[in-house]
Amino acid sequence: MKAKKFINESTKIVDEMIEGFIKANQEMIIKIPETDAIARKSIDRSKVQVIIGNGSGHEPACIGFVGENMLSANAYGSLFAAPSADTTYETIKYCNSEKGVCVLISNHAGDVINSRMAIDMAKDDNIACVGVILYDDIASASKEEISERRGTVGTLFNYKITGAYANEGHSLEEVVSMSMKVRDNTRTIAVALKPGTSPVTGLPMFEISDDEIEIGMGVHGEAAALTMRMGASKEIAKIMVNMLVEDKPYVCGDELAVIVNGCGQTTIMEQLLFFNDVETELKLRGIDVFKPQIGSFITTQEMGGISLSFCKMDEDMKRCWSAKTDAPYFKA
Repeated sequence: MKAKKFINESTKIVDEMIEGFIKANQEMIIKIPETDAIARKSIDRSKVQVIIGNGSGHEPACIGFVGENMLSANAYGSLFAAPSADTTYETIKYCNSEKGVCVLISNHAGDVINSRMAIDMAKDDNIACVGVILYDDIASASKEEISERRGTVGTLFNYKITGAYANEGHSLEEVVSMSMKVRDNTRTIAVALKPGTSPVTGLPMFEISDDEIEIGMGVHGEAAALTMRMGASKEIAKIMVNMLVEDKPYVCGDELAVIVNGCGQTTIMEQLLFFNDVETELKLRGIDVFKPQIGSFITTQEMGGISLSFCKMDEDMKRCWSAKTDAPYFKA
C-alpha cells in the first residue's frame, strides 16, 4: 500500500519545499539566484564561509542549518541525490570571501565527486577553497578503513562547531583544521525500526520484520551491522553506547556532546526516554554529557529509528557548540 503524503506534483516536490522554506524564513534566508542553493542574507565577507551540499529528502538537513554561527549556504540536490558540481560551484562563488570558503562534504559518492569538481572549478577562478570530507558512521567501515565510513548525523557537530569557529575570524587553514578535529572526535551509530517511503513512489525504501530492528542501518537503507529482536530502550541504548565508546575509544573523564536524532517517525517522547538511557550508560563509565541535542535533525522521510552521535569536546569546541545561532532548525 502506498504511503499518504502531502504533495502536489512529484516533479516539483523540492522546488515547492524550498519556496515554502524561503517564505517561512525570509528575514534571514535567501535563495541564490538561478541556483539550487540557499544562503544567509547577511554574509561577512571578511571571514571564512562554511558551506555544504546534500540531497533533499532529509529535512531539516541541511537547509535548516543555514544561519549565524552555522552554515553560510546549502547547495541542495533532488530527492536523495547530491547537488551537481555546477550548483556547488555557484554556491562557492556566491559565498567567496577575503579568507576563502570551507566546503564540508558528507562521505557519499555523489557528494564527494561533485564537490571535488566544484572546488577545482573554484580554484580555477582563484577562489581560496578547501574541502573536508566528513565521516562518522561506525557501521559502514572498520577503524582500519575509517575514511571509507559514511557521513551521517554526526556531521551536525561540524556544521555547528566549524561554522561558529569560522565566524570568530580564524584563517581558512585554521577552520579546516578545526573541521578535521571535530570529525576525528565524532562517532555515530543508528537503529532502524521501520522504513521510510519515497515521496515519489510512496513505497518503502527497505524492509524490516515487525519484531526486529536493524542496528547500523544507513540513511537510505544501506546494510545494517546487526539485526536483533526488538527490546527495551535501555537494552538498545546499552548496545549502541558500547559500540560507540569502544570504537573511538571514549574513556572515563571524557566530556561528550551527544545527539539523539529521530529519523522521521520517532516521537519526542521516545527520543527523550532514549537519551535518558544513554546518559545513564555514559555516567556508569565516568563520561559526562555536554549540551545534548535531542530532536529530528537528519531524517529519511517517516523512517522509524534513532541515530546516536558522540563528539569528544575540548574548550574551543564547547564554546563553538554553545554559540547562539539563528539557524531555523537548531537551538543552541
